[in-house]
Amino acid sequence: MSTSFRRKVAAVTFAVLGLSLAGGGIAIAQPSAKAPQETVQPARGTTSQPPVSAESARIAKAALKAGAATPLVATNVFTVVNSNGTKARGGGTVVKYGVGEYEVIFGHTVSAGAFLATLSLSGSCCIPPGGEVSVAPRLLTPNAVWVQTRNSAGTPANLGFTLLTHTP
Repeated sequence: MSTSFRRKVAAVTFAVLGLSLAGGGIAIAQPSAKAPQETVQPARGTTSQPPVSAESARIAKAALKAGAATPLVATNVFTVVNSNGTKARGGGTVVKYGVGEYEVIFGHTVSAGAFLATLSLSGSCCIPPGGEVSVAPRLLTPNAVWVQTRNSAGTPANLGFTLLTHTP
């Protein structure tokens, strides 16, 4: 029975590997549908993070120091942020950098966690305006998340959002 199980595991492993490689080959072999002007890197303000400000670094260090006693268990923290960069409710400290650029700082390391954000309004009424929201770990700040919001045309815009972090 043990030998049979090992053979099945090996067969499944090779099948998954083969399908993964074949799928990757197909994706690579397909011609790009984008026009040459669309393949140019976007402007700095739309996809990269600005340098960490001195004030943001100070807040991040203080938050880590204050949260040093946090037990090593999975943590879920949510933050609701208004379009002007003020925190409506939830955890963390919000720093607004520019149009549609926000940093949310926590009292524990989140760089190995998962982040989920959605456009939202802090009140109990209404549907938020359409648009886009992107999240990423904050560069050089292990206890912060970088959030960018854009309107439906892809232009940076100040939009409210809800951020959920899960840290294992």
